[in-house]
Order: sequence, then structure tokens, then C-alpha cells
Amino acid sequence: MIQVYLTIKETAEYLEVPKEYVEHLAHHNKIKKLNDGNQILINKNQFKNHWEQMEKYRAMIQEYLNEPIPEDPDIKDED
Repeated sequence: MIQVYLTIKETAEYLEVPKEYVEHLAHHNKIKKLNDGNQILINKNQFKNHWEQMEKYRAMIQEYLNEPIPEDPDIKDED
């Protein structure tokens, strides 16, 4: 079963951010939320774009790190 709604704690773990940050976002209506009377539930699907952007960023960084360092033409071989 796919879980669509997450608690604040689960959302923080899913996004890999502090719980207090998710609470702040929810309190200031920066993310969509649902209050079931006992707890605040957050729809997980609203973060799809966030994860797509993070994957693009990670791929870009990895590509940069894998790029070989070009040889400096100003270095003279003294051997």
C-alpha cells in the first residue's frame, strides 16, 4: 500500500530536513496540509518536483566531480 499522507515527523524524514522546519512550513501555509483533529497530515505527492530538482542537482554535481582536472600548460617538466 502506498502511503500518500505523512505526519510532520515522517515528512521531515522523507525530505531529510529538521522536523521544526516542516512545522514552520505547515504553520505558515507554505505546504499543503490536512488537520484530522489529532495531527497534521501532509500530502507526500506535493514534493515530487522537489525530488526531481534534487536529483538533477545531484547528477550535475556528480558530473562535475567526475570531470578530470585538465593538465596545466604552464607547468614545466623539470626532469
